[in-house]
Amino acid sequence: MAFKEIVTKAVIGKGKKYFKNKYSIICDNRPTTVLGCWVINHQFKGYKQGDNIGVDGSFDVNIWYSYEDDSKTTVVNKKIDYNDIFNVKVKENADLTSDTDIIVRSLKQPSCTNVNINDDGSIDFEVEKELGVEIVGETKMKIAIEDTEEPWQDLNDETKEETDEIDNSINEDYLK
Repeated sequence: MAFKEIVTKAVIGKGKKYFKNKYSIICDNRPTTVLGCWVINHQFKGYKQGDNIGVDGSFDVNIWYSYEDDSKTTVVNKKIDYNDIFNVKVKENADLTSDTDIIVRSLKQPSCTNVNINDDGSIDFEVEKELGVEIVGETKMKIAIEDTEEPWQDLNDETKEETDEIDNSINEDYLK
């Protein structure tokens, strides 16, 4: 059996990573109660950084809280930038130096998991997220090929006698 090599683009490396980070925000008013925390506007982009993959991203955190003994409410927001590094293992025979594409997916959107009010009036909060990274690049595949070719099938056109026989065998009164 003979083999041929095909060069194609395929996923040559894939990995995911879970993050849980703590942040703090200072409020204009001394908070009494945290009423809600949500994360919006998550954006990110992946790139090669040596043998690793870097992901630059950002999201906005909005914290709704009450103050003056729960008589008033307001929302404080903070834009958070991040840079995460992934050590993605590349499949054997794959070349990271060639033209590769980095695909980043948010497997778990950032969300606020824990919020606490400090004695100094600031608010501490945790954000968790999970990112997945795929490296798409050139790779080689070996496929088995047959040495022999299938024989050609002989095709015969119908003769005039055969078409006349078919036409004569049709019963036009088939509905009666």
